[in-house]
Formats: sequence, C-alpha cells, structure tokens
Amino acid sequence: MLHNRLPQIVSKMAGYPLSNNQVVTLSQTVLTLLALLLMMSLVLTPDIAWSSSDIAKVTETATIDHPAAPVLGPKDYRQIGSISSRSFVWVIAQLHLFLAAFVLAVPLFVTVIEWIGVKTGDQRYDDMAHEFMKVSMTAYSLTALFGGTLAFSLFLLYPTFMAYMMTVFGNQVLVYALLFFMESGVLYVYYYSWYALRYGNKKYVHLSLGVLLNGVGTTLLFVANAWATFMMAPSGVDDTGAVTGGIWDIMRGPLWNPLNLHRFVANIAFGGAVVGAYAGYKMLSAKTMAQRAHYDWMGYTANFIAVLAFLPLPFAGYYLMAEIYAYSQQMGITAMGGILAWLFIVQAVLIGTILLSANYYLWNGMARCEGAKRYMGLIKYIAVTLIVSFLIWVTPHTLILSAKEIATLGGSHHPWLGPFGIMPAKNIAVNLMLIGTFLSFQLYRRSDKVITVPWAGFGNALMVAIYLVAIANVIFLGVYYGYFTNTVYKVGSSVAQVVSTLIVIISGVVIDSMMFKGAKILPVKWGYISNRGVYALFALPIAFTWLMALMGYVRSSVRTHWHVYTIMKDNSVDNFIPNIGHAGNMMTIATISFLLLVLFIFWVASLGDTKQAHPNK
Repeated sequence: MLHNRLPQIVSKMAGYPLSNNQVVTLSQTVLTLLALLLMMSLVLTPDIAWSSSDIAKVTETATIDHPAAPVLGPKDYRQIGSISSRSFVWVIAQLHLFLAAFVLAVPLFVTVIEWIGVKTGDQRYDDMAHEFMKVSMTAYSLTALFGGTLAFSLFLLYPTFMAYMMTVFGNQVLVYALLFFMESGVLYVYYYSWYALRYGNKKYVHLSLGVLLNGVGTTLLFVANAWATFMMAPSGVDDTGAVTGGIWDIMRGPLWNPLNLHRFVANIAFGGAVVGAYAGYKMLSAKTMAQRAHYDWMGYTANFIAVLAFLPLPFAGYYLMAEIYAYSQQMGITAMGGILAWLFIVQAVLIGTILLSANYYLWNGMARCEGAKRYMGLIKYIAVTLIVSFLIWVTPHTLILSAKEIATLGGSHHPWLGPFGIMPAKNIAVNLMLIGTFLSFQLYRRSDKVITVPWAGFGNALMVAIYLVAIANVIFLGVYYGYFTNTVYKVGSSVAQVVSTLIVIISGVVIDSMMFKGAKILPVKWGYISNRGVYALFALPIAFTWLMALMGYVRSSVRTHWHVYTIMKDNSVDNFIPNIGHAGNMMTIATISFLLLVLFIFWVASLGDTKQAHPNK
C-alpha cells in the first residue's frame, strides 16, 4: 500500500503532482541534507559534544604543547539510561561501516564497467553501471546519517577520549569533513550527469568524474583507517601519549597499510555481493524474459566482481595478522590463541559458506552455455575437494569436555581428528578451496568459448601442470613442514603455500586472456539459470556481512582493556572482552539491521522504475 500511495502523499504535501522518479530524488535529497547538517554541526560547533572541563583533563598531566593521554575515571563515561554505551556505539558503528563499505566499493567497479562499455561500444555495460550507481545512492544518504549519529554518540558518551583523539589528529578532522563534502558533490554530479555526458568526448569527462570520486572515497577510507590503527598500534606519540611527530607520523603506523589493503579489497568483494543480491531480487521479480535475462547478466557480473576480489582477500588478512603479531605478540596470541581463537572456527564456516555459494552459482550458471557440457564431469571432483577441505577447516583443535568425556575420548584431542585442528591442516584446506573456486571460475569463463589459437593444446597442458604442481606443493609443504619440523618452518611454509595459490590465479588469468584471442563465442541463454542458483546470490551478502561484523569484533578486541593500546586505559564498566555469546548477539543484531536497510535500499531503487497508471485510463 505504501508503495502505491507514497507518490500521492508526497504530491499532496508538495502541492503539485510528482512522478515516482521525482519522489525518489526528493527523498534522497532530504536524507542527504539531513546528513550534511549533522556533519556540519559537528564541524562548526564541537563544543556541544564536550565541555571545556573535559578538554582540560587532557592537559592536566603534561605541557600545553605536548599533552599526555588523560587517565580516565567513571565521570569520563556517560550512559543513555540503562543502555550499555559500548553496545549502542557498537551497533551504530558497525552499520555505518557496512554502508560505507558498500558506497565506497560500488563506484570503484562502476567506473571500470563504464569504461568497458566505452571501449567495447556495448551500451548494456553503461546501463548496468548506471543501475548499480542508482542502488548505491540511497545507501550513501544512510551512510552519512549513521556517520553523523556515530560521531554524536562518541562525543556524547566518551567525551574525554574523543577530546584526546581530536588533540592527536587535530586539523585532520576538518580535512575529513572537507573530503566528505567533496565526495558528496562529485557523487551527485557523477550520477545525475550520466545521460548529459554519455557520448563522444563528454563521456571521458564523465569517466574523469568517476575517477575523481573514487580517489576522494579511497582517501576517506584511508583517513578513517588511520584512526582505527592508531588505537591498535599508536605511532607519533611517546609512552605517555603526548604527540611527538607530525600528522603523517601519527597516520603511518605499522598496521595502517595492511588495514588499508585488507579493507579496500574486502569492500569491493562486499559491494559486489550486495549488488549481486539486488540483481537476484530483480530477476526473481521480473515479469518478462527480457528483464530476467538482463538481471541474470547483472547478477553474473556482480558475482564475478565479488569472487575475483574475494580470492586474494585471505592473503590480505594473513598480511594484516602477521603485522599484528610483529607489532605485539600479546595481541596476536589474544586473537589466535586466547578467547578469540574459537571465532576463527566461525570465520571458517562463513568463508566456507561464501566459497560454496559462489561455486554453486557458477555451476548453475554453466547451464546457460552450450559449451559447458565439456566440463560438467569435473564439477563433482571440485565439489568433493571443497567439502572435504571445508570440514577440515572447521575442525577445532580443542574441545570443551567434562572429565568423563575426556576419559572416554582418551585425551583432550581426538586421536584421528586432532591433527586436522591445527594450522598446517587448515592452511592446506583453505588454499585448496581457493584453487578449487578459481578452477570453477575458469571453467565457467571457458564454457561459452571455443579456443582457436594454434597453441591451445600446449596452453591447456601448461595450465593443468600448474594446477597439479601447485596442489602437490600446497599439500607437501603443509604436511612435511607442518607436522615434522618446528614452528619457524611452519610459518615460512604457509607463505610458500600462498605463493603457490597466487601463481595458479595469476597464470590462469594471463594464459586464458591470451588463449581467448580470436575465440569462437558460443550463444549464452541469459535468464535460464535456475532459481536455486539465484538464491546463492542472497547467501553471499548475508555471509559477507556477518563475516565483516565478526572480524571487526576480533580486530577491536585485541586491544583488550585499552582505548589506545598501552597509552590510554579503558576504565569504564565495559573494560573487558565481551564473551562470545554476547558478541554473537551484537553481531547478529547489526547484520539483521543492515539486511533490513538493504531491503529498503532495493525497494527505493525499484520505486524509481514503477509508474502508476493514470486513473482515467
């Protein structure tokens, strides 16, 4: 009912009739203006967030030029009634990060898709890129609203801590606000000038706007990452928290670049998964075969982006965790060997869900292509490899057992399954899953092509040899160095395993791109994928969202009872790592809330395409 009456309600309020597109544009404008007002109020009137007495606490223990981090007490923390301040900020911050990851990622691959449309002359790419941007427009307004709410919450509930952070980062906060205003302006010009700058040299002006938008958005991401990594591994300050370096020294901490890389790649995979769900939503609700075919192609493209970005993501995660270990062994042990260790079993379940869903979608999608029959026999072997590897990956090293259960088992470790619970076995499993997923992706890409280059036989033999050598190397390194040498060699062998997997991916992309030149293209029946395959597109964003919430909790919890690690202690009532049950509830609340927001975003994007029939016709 609301879907049908919204244009009438807004038209009556405006005093003249409005179309559905005008209603959507008006709604987005109002949301954005509210968000800008929130951000502007924070920039122009920071004294509403904390009092001068709060700021004075920062300078009580040091000189005016170099204030030390304050020692916080109960009065430095505020509550909203009986609601936990940490829980409230947790959910708001997580929703803001979900939305920010989405709106920063979409323009990155949209600009690439738009450029492909220019180079190929295929108008479908341009239309798809525009529709992807349309989905992100409402999300951008919501991102700003949740960002403003998060900032107000932090200044209100943690005034002294935020005063110290403002002292450390100084004018960079104003730079961040300026970047936000700049991104808003470029975003709206980029989106609303799409058809005004669509052909000829004007199209390159539009592409330049897309590049500028991505440059500003990526800079925003890196600036925000500097705040997070400063809390984990402070730099540019002394042991008391007094600033000793410039803003670049403060930003360029040991974890800044690893987190930049990890979040940049993760955002692209996450954004691809969300717009893939939009394409699946539109495909299932399509009324004509032409619409179903269009959104099937959009879903394939989105899944392509998500999978391609996800394949190197575990390696970026390894890089980040290695740098955390290098900075503080205590933080690394807390993450991998303490209370948080069990969460990596949950992580394995979620990543396994992503990989299995992505593979299932690719296998279903091969039904569109006549040439896929050549490869159908390989699917069962890939499926067995994925399932066995997944079961090894989720096998825990230790179990919570009673004395009677330990006696029955013969010890705290299962005699047969125990060896699967340690990292060497899991390193083998995850690398084999990634290699198997890339093989599914490669077979799908070849399904609609007949390779015609004269060296096709040699190219295929070379690719098979690379796969076999890489798989043998991953298994050998994991077994020999993982179970028969000391820990130093175990860590070193995992690097070689990662390199083996990357060689498969990189060489596969290079060899295929060379072999596809002049290939005969077979017809693809878009829209003929089964509904079961489309459902896999919904599993991807759900698992991605939960995974991001999980790893965000792990990253924040390694600081234990510190606001800023070793510099400023958390002396609130929440100065402990939340137990797994509570953390699971909080992550689930944030995930479900985001998915509801995603449904709202999809509805608003679809509303612009809905036209009410004239009542007199």
